[in-house]
Amino acid sequence: MVVKVLLILAAPAVAVVAMVFVALFAATGLGAPAIIAPAAVAGIDPTLLVAYSQAAATAAEQRPDCTGMRWSVLAGIGMVETRHAAGRSIDGSGRVTPPIYGPLLDGSVPGTARIQDTDGGRYDGNQVWDRAVGPMQFLPGTWAGPGGSGGGAGRDGNGDRQADPHNVFDAALAAAVYLCGDQPVDLLDSGALAAALRRYNDSAVYVADVLGWITAYDELSLAAIDPVPASEVGARVVEAAMRWLGTPYSWGGGNAGGPTTGICCSPGGQDGRTVVGFDCSGLTLHAAASAGIALPRVSAAQYQFGPGTRIPRGAGIGALQPGDLVFFAFDTADPGTIHHVGIYVGGGSMVNAPRPGTVVRVEPMYLDGYIGALRLAGTGGPR
Repeated sequence: MVVKVLLILAAPAVAVVAMVFVALFAATGLGAPAIIAPAAVAGIDPTLLVAYSQAAATAAEQRPDCTGMRWSVLAGIGMVETRHAAGRSIDGSGRVTPPIYGPLLDGSVPGTARIQDTDGGRYDGNQVWDRAVGPMQFLPGTWAGPGGSGGGAGRDGNGDRQADPHNVFDAALAAAVYLCGDQPVDLLDSGALAAALRRYNDSAVYVADVLGWITAYDELSLAAIDPVPASEVGARVVEAAMRWLGTPYSWGGGNAGGPTTGICCSPGGQDGRTVVGFDCSGLTLHAAASAGIALPRVSAAQYQFGPGTRIPRGAGIGALQPGDLVFFAFDTADPGTIHHVGIYVGGGSMVNAPRPGTVVRVEPMYLDGYIGALRLAGTGGPR
């Protein structure tokens, strides 16, 4: 049993990783896609991304009758369970600090089970009640087996001869093998995947949430290996933005002609009047103007009133072309809450001016808060 826990965590720390691992394998079945873990994914620590990829590849070796296991399945679970261990640090061996604990399963939290201690506090630090632990939120009894017999889901994913639910390599491999089960299964089949997730957490809402993230991560993988060529106007928009890489962020900065001083003041206190540069919508306004297209000044208005074709969130990352403006909102059902915009450059990445204290840069496209895109008039028809 695995318990879904919503954690409110601090800003993530950045781990230094001296290892590169990209798992690439072809899924079986007619017309099935090849899945690759991108070199970087927004919101996922580099070591954790390696762990997801490595676990998927290892599970395919250990469970040859389990096809379709891929990094995105594990990332979908990791996102919903702990937001990829957000707020924690992950060292090169995969150890998460401080440990992640769910609420005590003493019956006091509505919707959770009442489970007395099964591990003597070994994994969850409590000798009275159990609670879910680690980045993939395993229960101690599920991890160690009945009475700590060692016959549970726990796995050694990093070769240190220990099975530790607080280690991302161990936890990711355990989750992959647990989802595969002990019967032949094809996790590219949506029904089989949903059933496997239901065993992980018996909640229809949970399964739907995880499936949504798996789909988004799958699309990032496919975008990374199947880039779409830009149209003529789309290429001009991307080129205009890319020439300003490294330019400082300036709150309210940027116009059709290029970088400018901004205005006072950002929510964090940056006085744009002291910085020559761009904010997010100033960069897109300039890039579009370089292609002869006029846009409103702020990001929400650009999405709602900019000339072109709006591409809904449901169309997925795979529907995007270089030069499309991509928008992010606090509420993905309400365009009025849009707070950020970037320019899709292909391969699952975007160029943008992220926030005060940063510079114009290319980075993996955000998935959290993505509300849709605008294909500027003249940048090509639907894909």
